[in-house]
Amino acid sequence: MTDLPRTQHIIASGLVAAVGIWITYVSYTQEPADAFLFPRLISSVFVVLALWTFGKAILGKTKVGNGLSRQAMLNILPGLVIALVFVYWAANTLGFYTASTITFFILISLYDPAPHGEIKSWIKRLVITAGFLAVMYGLFAKLLSVFTPREIFF
Repeated sequence: MTDLPRTQHIIASGLVAAVGIWITYVSYTQEPADAFLFPRLISSVFVVLALWTFGKAILGKTKVGNGLSRQAMLNILPGLVIALVFVYWAANTLGFYTASTITFFILISLYDPAPHGEIKSWIKRLVITAGFLAVMYGLFAKLLSVFTPREIFF
């Protein structure tokens, strides 16, 4: 049982590396090439770092701590489910900006330790979500001129 944290790290870093390789492959095989310039750059860096981490995990050269407890996994699970819904359904159905805003607001409401019974905490969440949307729009649409999934709202 003492190798559980190391095994968890190997599995998690291996999954991240596999996703990184898939994303990199997809970004290099899509057209028009100009629209995928930024994803190609980021995914290439991402896959190098992921493979590096995976290699270190396999060689046992990382400090992995105690691993994730059952309670920690249960705490992460709702956010993971929301992220999967965003990736596989919401972004293409609702549009990137609308789905990102809804997803971010749900996640911040779920994990923010501020009391849910106070108006002040909800206003803070709304302001942070609006700021998040503004940064996302400014980054992708204006600065990078990158295409995002578009559907009914944006």
